[in-house]
Order: sequence, then structure tokens, then C-alpha cells
Amino acid sequence: MISEIVVIILLGLAGGLAVGSGFVAFLTVLGIIPRLTQLTKTDNRIQMYEWAVILGAASSGWVDLRNLSIHMNISFVIIVIGLLCGLFIGMLAAALTEVLNVIPILSKRIGLEKQLLTLLMAIVLGKICGSLFQWIYFYNI
Repeated sequence: MISEIVVIILLGLAGGLAVGSGFVAFLTVLGIIPRLTQLTKTDNRIQMYEWAVILGAASSGWVDLRNLSIHMNISFVIIVIGLLCGLFIGMLAAALTEVLNVIPILSKRIGLEKQLLTLLMAIVLGKICGSLFQWIYFYNI
């Protein structure tokens, strides 16, 4: 009985360590935090960004493992969480495309080198429309 609990605890810790290490490696390879400080001209606050990522990952993991109930207006909570998740996913996607130079290569391949801004706006508006469609259609808000 106790040996089973110890094995479960060790497996949980090992899985969390593996996922956390992969997440940190992914963020490091993409260089999201240094690039973000460079774009916002806040190089002196790089540790604040790093701690924000660490605390965000740790707190979301902790909240995910708990059965929490929030006694607030649920639409406000959903809007805030959605905005924060959208910001993170957007920065992650932008960093990935920047590292891989996907957009310039794509614009050259399809012959839209001169309309790069139009291509970017089409991608952004397509993502927004698709997300809104999924949110409205599947969640019946």
C-alpha cells in the first residue's frame, strides 16, 4: 500500500520534471524572454519576466491539481483567463515563426513579397475569426 503511493508520487514528480524541462527548453530555444525584453526595451527587468513565467507555470499547475471554486462573476474570470492565455499563445507563435522565418519564406513562395503586411493581416484576422467561431459555436455563449 505505502510502496504504491511512493511509486505514484515518484512517477508524478518524474512526469512533472520531464514536462517542465521540455517547456523551459522550448522557451529557451525560441528565446521568448530575451526577445520580449528587447522589443519592450526593458532589458533591466529580465528577471521579472523569468519569474512571471515560472510563477505562471507553477500556479496554473497547482490550480489544475485542485478542485477550486471561484465565487465571482464567471464571465469576468473567463475573459481574464482567455486574454492571458491568448497573449501567451500569441507570443509563443510569434517567437516560433520568427525563429523559423516562416512568414518571409511563405510570402516569397506564394509570390506576395510586396504584400507582406496584407499577408500578416490575413493570418491574424483568420486566426481571430476562427477562434471566435469556435468559441461562439462550441460554447454557446
